[in-house]
Amino acid sequence: MKYRIDLHCHSRFSSDGVSEPEEMVAAAKERGLHGFAITDHNTCACVDYFLSIGLMREDGQPVNGFLILPGQEITTAAGHLLALGVRLPDLKGITPAEAMKLVHSAGGLAVPPHPYDNFRAGIRESILNELPLEAIEVFNAAVTFKRANQRSFEYAQARKLAMTAGSDAHHVEAIGTACTVLEMEELTAANTLAAIRKGATALEQKYMSRTQALRKTWSNVFRLRSKKKPALPPRSPL
Repeated sequence: MKYRIDLHCHSRFSSDGVSEPEEMVAAAKERGLHGFAITDHNTCACVDYFLSIGLMREDGQPVNGFLILPGQEITTAAGHLLALGVRLPDLKGITPAEAMKLVHSAGGLAVPPHPYDNFRAGIRESILNELPLEAIEVFNAAVTFKRANQRSFEYAQARKLAMTAGSDAHHVEAIGTACTVLEMEELTAANTLAAIRKGATALEQKYMSRTQALRKTWSNVFRLRSKKKPALPPRSPL
């Protein structure tokens, strides 16, 4: 059976995300997705949250036919790296090679997202060449310039890497804009990783609309403004 999974999504637990976890699941189901990967920046806090409210299972089985794949978008010293199928601590600042080693040792899949988007911390090609890659994101719905996706695709072809697509949604309206279609006998986290490695059946490629892109930008601006610094304690009178 074919399953549609968005392999790059952010919640309010990301520093620049605004989506409520429950709303993400509702929106994804409404758009016909069978699951998504939760890939918040440098945290798996939303994974813990989904587990605590029963929308996700420790054993990697779906809940009511819907799968949430654990993950994280690691800010390595040389750019972003998706860790799929694993729960990891904050690894911000480590090298891509170190990050990949940790992801692989935990049984996960490491996928560089938007690698040719230099405005969004994509890992440069010279570094990609040194990494033991299995898969790479070749379509990102929020990429700065479309040419970056084309270059990712060409690189994947040259190295014969598995390919993924994801929305990179930071707000619920964008979830499912792009997704990866995988052939599996049964929808589970383990089968999803195996299917990615084997190769996607199809990549649904659609860019965020201008409205969605603007909303993402403004949501991030208002979120940052709302983070007020704690008030200083009153000074003692002289």
